[in-house]
Amino acid sequence: MIEAKPITVMRHLTKVELEAGLDDIRNAPKDCGTVQLIVRRPETDAREVLEEASLDLVHGLMGDNWMTRGSGRTYDGSAHPDMQLNVMNARVISLIAQAKENWSLAGDQLYLDLDLSADNLPAGARLQIGSAVIEVTPPPHTGCKKFVSRFGVEAMKFVNSDLGRELRLRGLNAKVIHSGTVRTGDEARKVF
Repeated sequence: MIEAKPITVMRHLTKVELEAGLDDIRNAPKDCGTVQLIVRRPETDAREVLEEASLDLVHGLMGDNWMTRGSGRTYDGSAHPDMQLNVMNARVISLIAQAKENWSLAGDQLYLDLDLSADNLPAGARLQIGSAVIEVTPPPHTGCKKFVSRFGVEAMKFVNSDLGRELRLRGLNAKVIHSGTVRTGDEARKVF
C-alpha cells in the first residue's frame, strides 16, 4: 500500500486546455482496457493507492469507507447500493490532474483506460476486472465542491457539460456483482 500525498494546490487548466484533450479521451479502448490506478478511501479525504484490492458484493472495495460514509441519496442516509464503486477514465484524470500522484484526489476507486461513455457502457453493462465483475449502475457520477477546489471550476464545467455527461468524463457508478481481486495492470473487459 502506498499512501497518496496530502491534498495539494495545483494549476487549474483552462477550458481550451481541457478541450484539447478530447481526442485522446475519445480514443480510449472500447472493449478491453486496463486498470491504471486503484484507490481506497479509508476515511474522508484520506487516500491509499493500492497495487491490489478485493472487491466484495456487500462491502464494495474492501477497506473503503463507502458503506460507513453513507449517502445523501438514500432515504435513511445509508450507503447507496448503486454507488458502491466510482470508476473514472484514466485519460480524463490524467488531463485534469496533470500528474499521476494527483489522480487519487478525484476520489474514485478505479481508474481505467477504457471508454466509459454512456454509448459504450450503458447502465447494466458489465466489466470483468481481474477476477471480479462489476456492473454499471444508472445514477450519474458528478463532480462536487471538493472536485472544484482540487481541479478548478473549468474542470467541473468540462466534466458536467452535455458532452462531458455523454462521455462520462467525471466517471460512472458501479456495483460489484462477482467478488474477486483486482490489480493495477489487469484487463478491464466488457462482458454482457
